[in-house]
Parts: sequence; C-alpha cells; structure tokens
Amino acid sequence: MKKILVIIIVLATLFLLTKNNYDLTKDAIRFRVIANSNSTKDIIMKQKVVNSLKKIVFKENNTKEETRNNIINNISNIENSIEDLFKTNDYNETYNISYGLNYFPKKEYNGETFDEGEYESLVVEIGEAKGNNYWCILYPPLCMVDEEYEPSKTKYKFKIYEIIRGLF
Repeated sequence: MKKILVIIIVLATLFLLTKNNYDLTKDAIRFRVIANSNSTKDIIMKQKVVNSLKKIVFKENNTKEETRNNIINNISNIENSIEDLFKTNDYNETYNISYGLNYFPKKEYNGETFDEGEYESLVVEIGEAKGNNYWCILYPPLCMVDEEYEPSKTKYKFKIYEIIRGLF
C-alpha cells in the first residue's frame, strides 16, 4: 500500500511539473494574415486568403516539428494559392509571406495574454498591411477551436494522467 501511495505521489508531481512547464504564449506557432487596409474590398480579400490557406496550413499535427515542416514544405503552395486568388478576384495588390520570427503586438486570446515580441509564426501581409488581421495558433492546433468547437468543451489530456488512470 505504501509503494502505491509513493508511486501516485511521484506521478502526480510529474504531472503537475509537466503541466506547468508548457507555456502556450511562448511555445506556440502563430498564424497571421494582415489586410491591406480596412476597406470592405481588402477585408473580404483577407478573409478569402485565410479561407484558402486553411486547406494548406491547418493540419492536425501532433508535434511542433510536424507543424513547422508542414509550413516549410508548403510555402510554394501558399504562394500559388494567393496568386490564384488574387487573379481570380482581379485584386491588384502585392503580398509578402514570412515564416520564422515575426513581430506580434500584445494579444488577449481565450483568457491568455500573449505579450508583444518576436514569435515563431507564418505571417502573410497583403499590400501595405495596414488593415485588421486574422490571428490564431497553428501549434498547438487552436486555430479551429473558435470556429468549430465551443472552447468551454475543449478538453486537454496529459499522457501521464491517462496512464495512471488506466492503471485503476
């Protein structure tokens, strides 16, 4: 009985340490599309770009490395998608795609505060990039949470907890 109690305490401690070491505000890979301006045409085009890129960059990757590789391996697909979209919509603006460390202003998201700074991210700037922007987190995959799920029903699981739970 004493051994079981010690094992449970050790595993619970590991669980708590693991849980507290992950910092979503620093460990995430972000995604941002910035509109040329806040004109109706520019905001609509920004949303079309986001919708087009969802098919390319929003993958259910299990690791940060898989997410990173998905972005890097699809830069040319992202460029082609934007170019096709601009041609189809007779939209004569330039765009810039940047993957790596990019500046982000302070942001509140789902009760978390994301400080301003340089973060690993995929950023698409349309034209002068002076309009409103679409912003989300690719890793961990939270981009679709607001659109497909109710955040209050989102459940996070920890492997150690699941193993312990399976023992009993």
